[in-house]
Amino acid sequence: MYLIVVGAGGIGNAIIDIAVRDRHNVVVIERDPKKAETITRRYDTLVINADAASAEVLREAGAEHADALITTTHDDATNLMVIAAAGDLGVPTIVSVVNNREHTELFRRLGAHVMENPDVIVAEYLYHAARHPRIRDLVTLPGGAQVFRTTVTEKSPLVGTSLREAGQENLVPDGTLIAAIERNGELIIPSGSTVIQAGDIVTVFTKSHAPESLIERLTG
Repeated sequence: MYLIVVGAGGIGNAIIDIAVRDRHNVVVIERDPKKAETITRRYDTLVINADAASAEVLREAGAEHADALITTTHDDATNLMVIAAAGDLGVPTIVSVVNNREHTELFRRLGAHVMENPDVIVAEYLYHAARHPRIRDLVTLPGGAQVFRTTVTEKSPLVGTSLREAGQENLVPDGTLIAAIERNGELIIPSGSTVIQAGDIVTVFTKSHAPESLIERLTG
């Protein structure tokens, strides 16, 4: 894959490292001279020390032949200009960080795959990990939906109850789906007749932020 990475900050560095390790052809565009020099010394890859919000710079990076471009700067205006220019040059896959959630739809309208502000996502994860230590692997999706894993304890009112019964008794509220169960090392894709057991590790999808009452019921 021929990949252009715009921005060599924390996210950009991680992407470059992964892509180079996977033996892809990587070109980096970074306007900070010190960051550009660091990447030049660390990797055997082309680094262009310039502002990527320019069709001329993207052409120099080989955008017209690139398979994908990822822009990771902390400035949404810059990312948007890069996306627009890359689209005009025919880059087939464009991916971008979005620092302000209000801009997400605008990025998507320009044809970019988006990742909302990683700092906010990490902050939410750490906050929920501190608030609910029994919840694992919590991910907040665009629009506020969440996916997380937790272990059902013997104190949970769901133990011995089928998922159908749990829904009828509102133990599992509307907008919530128990998508998978890990039991004794086996992965189960549950149905309405599946009965919850103590010790089950459940993967839960909620349409909005997980309600406190649901977490309490699962963990007892």
